[in-house]
Amino acid sequence: MNETGRPPVDAMTNPRADRVRDVAKLAGRSVRLKRRQFLAEGPQAVREALLAHRESMTAGGSPIVTEVYASLECLKRYPEMLELAHDHASRLHIRVASEMVLEAMTDTVSPQGILAVCNFVDVPFEAVLASKPKLVAVLARVQDPGNAGTVLRAADAAGADAVVLTTSSVDIYNSKAVRSTAGSLFHLPVVIGVDAADIVAQCKAAGLGVLAADGYGHLNLDLLQDESAARSFDQEVPDSAYSLEAPTAWLFGNEAQGLSDAELELADHRVAVPVYGSAESLNLGTAATVCLYASARAQRR
Repeated sequence: MNETGRPPVDAMTNPRADRVRDVAKLAGRSVRLKRRQFLAEGPQAVREALLAHRESMTAGGSPIVTEVYASLECLKRYPEMLELAHDHASRLHIRVASEMVLEAMTDTVSPQGILAVCNFVDVPFEAVLASKPKLVAVLARVQDPGNAGTVLRAADAAGADAVVLTTSSVDIYNSKAVRSTAGSLFHLPVVIGVDAADIVAQCKAAGLGVLAADGYGHLNLDLLQDESAARSFDQEVPDSAYSLEAPTAWLFGNEAQGLSDAELELADHRVAVPVYGSAESLNLGTAATVCLYASARAQRR
């Protein structure tokens, strides 16, 4: 806000301007795929996008953020956004926009005052394997954007090395999916649009065991964790079917149908998360979190 209490003269105030409409087109998947760009909305997502952008530019990599639009109120509340954007490595300029303009740019019912136009951040799986991963989450035909974002966030929290979304899975650049990741989309490698059988074959060739999360699995996750804990204390453990300390790729299936028979056959073992109460099963996000943390804890002992 300038001394007169009015918006800066270069502030965007026309929600029908060509630039506004151009940004708004990124709500459509076809436009996102054509441009290989998507929108990150809200302070948390934009902050993480800017941090990732600065890191990439500092390392001589490609830009992640291309444009940032924010209301004056948001910039007053989050002054670090200006610092991140104006960093000598970031070399970005935040355009001030009215709330009406920001609302016209997104499909969000209640815009959070700031958004960034970002380049796609997915990577080929070969790049993931080159880093010798120890923990990978593979989402097979997961269709709900909120669930996909939640699993990606859980994988990030568990210290996983990558998240893979197979063919027929949701578009991770869907605005709801991006919001659900709470910025984690910018923290770890994401691979999209790949064949489940091909990914599993590459994992096995790279030395990763493949576990399928399956409510009817023949292995019990609690038992595997108990065996892992016993080994960490040098206790004698009977021959175990699988060591959670080993580099592992977890397969998680569709919300309604779970993993198909063909997908289950790809795994080395099927592992069930025990249910001790009366619930029929765990939802995808909860099951994935439990499984990923079980591996993460065992690998860090």
